[in-house]
Amino acid sequence: MKSIILIAAPAAGKGTLATFLKNKYNMPHISTGDLLRDAASKDDFRGREIKELITNGKFVSDEVVLELLKLRIENEDCSNGYILDGFPRNVSQAKSYDEILKELNKNIGIVIVLDIDKEIAKSRISGRLSCPKCFKVYNTSNPSMKPIKDGLCDNCNIELNRRLDDNPETYDERYNTYLEKTEPLISYYDKKGIVYHVDGSLTPEETFDQVVKILGE
Repeated sequence: MKSIILIAAPAAGKGTLATFLKNKYNMPHISTGDLLRDAASKDDFRGREIKELITNGKFVSDEVVLELLKLRIENEDCSNGYILDGFPRNVSQAKSYDEILKELNKNIGIVIVLDIDKEIAKSRISGRLSCPKCFKVYNTSNPSMKPIKDGLCDNCNIELNRRLDDNPETYDERYNTYLEKTEPLISYYDKKGIVYHVDGSLTPEETFDQVVKILGE
């Protein structure tokens, strides 16, 4: 199975799509956002620094992200491909990631771009919740994504929380940063002939079906 890079604006549904793909194809879902939030939960200098950046909708340094990512994809469960969610965020990171793949003798796989209108994506954050332990994402505004028990994770049975950066004020900054830094990735990877576009404004199930058809080609 080929590795998959997911590219999309914040709250476009990358995490949910990645979970669907993980369950169907038994591939590890690697979210750098989750890696960073886990690091931010630690009460040390790096953790506090990362937490402040996340809270303000800023990017964490490439050096830190690359270090965390490389350690993760070296694990045995990534030997047959994985789903990469939230990285790379810019062309510079993509080039560094290419070097890591070369060093580890791994294939880049394909890139899935979730196209979605800004206002649709922004409206989704109002109901978004996640588990602080397994990082599963829920959304109270979407019947298919609600937890079985209100406010509790289906897997861990612990209280769900809202991400530090899930608010309208921070979202505008995150989206503008995406346009400036992340959208050029599409052109970068398009030159490699590995980019596929799907409609991210549909239901999670419909978006997933589009990706399954791509992977079946």
